[in-house]
Amino acid sequence: MGPDRRHVLSALPAESLTFLTELTGSAPARADLWAEALTHGSMGQARDYQRLEFLGDRVLGLVIADWLHEKSDAAEGKLSQRLNALVSRETCADVARTIALPPHIRLGKQARDDGGAQSDNILGDVMEALIGALFVERGFEAARMFVRKLWDKPMASGTGQRKHPKAALQEWAAGNRRKPPVYTMVAREGPDHAARFTVSVEVKGVGEASATGSSKQEAETAAATAFMQAYG
Repeated sequence: MGPDRRHVLSALPAESLTFLTELTGSAPARADLWAEALTHGSMGQARDYQRLEFLGDRVLGLVIADWLHEKSDAAEGKLSQRLNALVSRETCADVARTIALPPHIRLGKQARDDGGAQSDNILGDVMEALIGALFVERGFEAARMFVRKLWDKPMASGTGQRKHPKAALQEWAAGNRRKPPVYTMVAREGPDHAARFTVSVEVKGVGEASATGSSKQEAETAAATAFMQAYG
């Protein structure tokens, strides 16, 4: 008979337990829950971070929406623009790097060798899964305080106040009486857990630019930024 999966899943290394204790302010009461939040599908375990990520994504969105509503008298459109930027995968991944999360993500050997611990997709997902785990174990108020602490810098720096690069490019093209920008997938490389996407964007009669990212959306955003730097 094989090993008890619940036991295997709960076996978080001491350094990860210390990391979680310092990060959240008290020791995890349910090590199995936090192990699940840190476990990628490449580990081949019964549970990985996806369910907690689903929950944490909603908790994060509510906390940030409430915070923006409290801080700003801006119209709904501006609030939505900031919300989308603050809960984006890129922002979640940036926060994950700030707290030194990568070494604690439980990845299979191939996924780790392929750079999975630095993937925006994986980092963003695990960051949301940690929020989900905190919500399950300690409730909404603890999760709210946790998010406000970790998102303080992105909130204070004005993340999302500027137009998204794709929206800015769209407006630039219209303002210069050009056809809308056209995005084309140039290449997709690497395994699913560490894929790299290369996208080009063209405004007919002006030029084109290309960029690479860990998701199609990230590559499109980077390509729009590169285009505006070259031609805007």
